[in-house]
Amino acid sequence: MRAATIVDGRIVVDDRPDPAPGPGELLIRVRAAGINGADIAQRAGGYPPPPGVTDVPGLECAGETEDGRRVMALLAGGGQAELAVAPREHVLPVPDGWSWEQAGGFMEAFATAHDALFAQGGLEAGERLLVNGAAGGVGTAGVQLGVAAGARVTASARHHHAELRALGADTEPEGVHDVILELVGGENLAANLDRLALRGRILLIGMGAGGRAEIDFYKLMRTRGRIFGSTLRPRTREEKAEVVSALGAFLDAHALTVHVEETFRLEEAQDAYERFRAGGKFGKIVVVP
Repeated sequence: MRAATIVDGRIVVDDRPDPAPGPGELLIRVRAAGINGADIAQRAGGYPPPPGVTDVPGLECAGETEDGRRVMALLAGGGQAELAVAPREHVLPVPDGWSWEQAGGFMEAFATAHDALFAQGGLEAGERLLVNGAAGGVGTAGVQLGVAAGARVTASARHHHAELRALGADTEPEGVHDVILELVGGENLAANLDRLALRGRILLIGMGAGGRAEIDFYKLMRTRGRIFGSTLRPRTREEKAEVVSALGAFLDAHALTVHVEETFRLEEAQDAYERFRAGGKFGKIVVVP
């Protein structure tokens, strides 16, 4: 099969042996695979795959199983290739009417946001949610999930304000918030303490602006606030199965969509990564084998 590989900090498409599914796994002929911040970090050498996982990047894909079912999968790696394997319990059916590109950009982004907002942050209807870095793949997922759950959502982004308002969010981050989904990191973390309501929760799942900040712990104590940090890729198969099951139940109950900014052929994967890094996108960058 053809697959994206990482060579000296660049994406090179090369031949790799076809993957073989193990017990309880499905072989998927990949029709689309999203790019995520974790892939960018892996290319730079900062986020290696867990032990025993392929070094082919790609944490989500959509495609056809050997019996012809349209599925989308959460992966520990290997999605940006012609073939991928996934545990059965990490797979969901593609919703009717979705394109391959939408399905290929769904699982990692929405699973990350859903797990942070609900399993960790305990977001409830009527609460005030702020999404920092709302225009990207995980950001647009977080906005939609919050709106669908009945939260009052504010989306903070440098661009695409009209599109974010169309998703049901306000784009003027005023006042305090019960839950803050942080995708930017850096000095945002310190600023978030001034935006936090009593018993508020900060959910740190992105560090696009850096991984360090100086914060005033008194402000956190004063609000009785909490800061959660999370990654999804290193979790156990069983833990990920719980994440996927919860996400699938939410998807069955609510209308969600995936906004795709641009698609690239697999042979153009290096260009796709550079487009992701350039910023200014709304939603996902997707590779189509």
